[in-house]
Amino acid sequence: MKDLTIGKPGKLILAFALPIAIGNIFQLCYSFADVWIVGNILGNNALAAVGSTTTLNDLIVGFLIGLTNGFAVITAQNFGAKDDDGMRRAVAHTITLGLAVSLLLTVFSVAALTPIMHILNIPEEHFADAYSYARVILLGMTASMIYNICSSVLRAIGDAVTPLIFLIISAVMNVGLDYVLIAYTSLGVEGAALATVISQTVSAVLCTGYMYIKYPVLHLKRGDFAFSMGTAKQLMSCGMSMGLMNSLVAFGTVALQSSINTFGTNIIVAHTAARKLTSFFMMPFGVLGMTMAAYCAQNYGAEKYSRIRQGVFRAVLYCWIWCIFLFIFIYTCAPAALKAITSTDVPEIIDTATRYLRINCILYFVTAVISVFRNALQGVGVHKTPIVSSGMELVGKVAVVMFLAPKIGYMGIILSEPIVWVIMVIPLIIRLLSHPAMAKHPEAK
Repeated sequence: MKDLTIGKPGKLILAFALPIAIGNIFQLCYSFADVWIVGNILGNNALAAVGSTTTLNDLIVGFLIGLTNGFAVITAQNFGAKDDDGMRRAVAHTITLGLAVSLLLTVFSVAALTPIMHILNIPEEHFADAYSYARVILLGMTASMIYNICSSVLRAIGDAVTPLIFLIISAVMNVGLDYVLIAYTSLGVEGAALATVISQTVSAVLCTGYMYIKYPVLHLKRGDFAFSMGTAKQLMSCGMSMGLMNSLVAFGTVALQSSINTFGTNIIVAHTAARKLTSFFMMPFGVLGMTMAAYCAQNYGAEKYSRIRQGVFRAVLYCWIWCIFLFIFIYTCAPAALKAITSTDVPEIIDTATRYLRINCILYFVTAVISVFRNALQGVGVHKTPIVSSGMELVGKVAVVMFLAPKIGYMGIILSEPIVWVIMVIPLIIRLLSHPAMAKHPEAK
């Protein structure tokens, strides 16, 4: 366990963020390997089928991750306040509510998968493969949920290393199973999805067992599971806020994907490849965002507000330093990186994906502020403003699909995100900087 209310904020933030970053790198490496294996063995049509459903999977899984991270904010606040009974009660309710929500979403999403895919305008030539891939991923949602519950609880009490260990195990297993199930069976893209579910299940079981053995303070009793309306309201308020925040972002991306899927295989592949690289480039923003949720929650529970302000600005500074590096890399090495992960030399694919990255990276520094500020707000108990900001993103992307993309094609998709980022960051800046926890205090120690 790590108490984030003691020590220099800058060093604590980096030390806490590093294991999360390494874990995300391994996860992204798996994602790149998945793209390479599918594209290299099964071809661009199979890769397009997988890419055309990625946003749907991101929507649902993103909601569950946001939900568990939101639940963990309450756990972190209790940990910071040294309230062990409240912390165990929050963890018990996290397990109950999390599993219930994941099972409901599994049933609904699988049952509605076909009409959802039609809404996404998935081309007929990709429909069968896309359906097979998405269905397996969605059926394995509960395994992913269990792992996310464990990892979010561990991060709430300051342990970011243990989730990393089991994430690495999952990622390595995923890559190995990917290759075996695609290259040596007739499962096709369904094999890639099955590899993901199997590796997540193993990781969830291992992480749950380790957490129980390592942390006696998390040994839950029957009384901890006794339903408490107050605890449930706290958890659902924060959990739904972060879950909806992620979902609204993903809904906007789904809206864009429905338009992208009408532009043909080359554009779908280009967008899939560009988004894979974008996920890597923006990974530090998300990592520092998750760090700030735990950091701010612990310090808010301990009423150490001076540390919150210093921590938030340090996190933004670290993100902006990364932005400078990204700008240089994208304008010099993007085409080579895209060729490496897609295993293709088709000019339209490489040129389109490169254009997407070079335009978007100009305003990455805005995205950094969005990620840090909205997670910091969750940590200090403000749940509505992040939803409003994410709702603005959804509205902006839907407007692009309806008005801009039909007129200027894929360039409308490229331009949409930078425009939306500038709009949605405004309420976050206003709300966080006006919060009492961000008022000027003596230097944090």
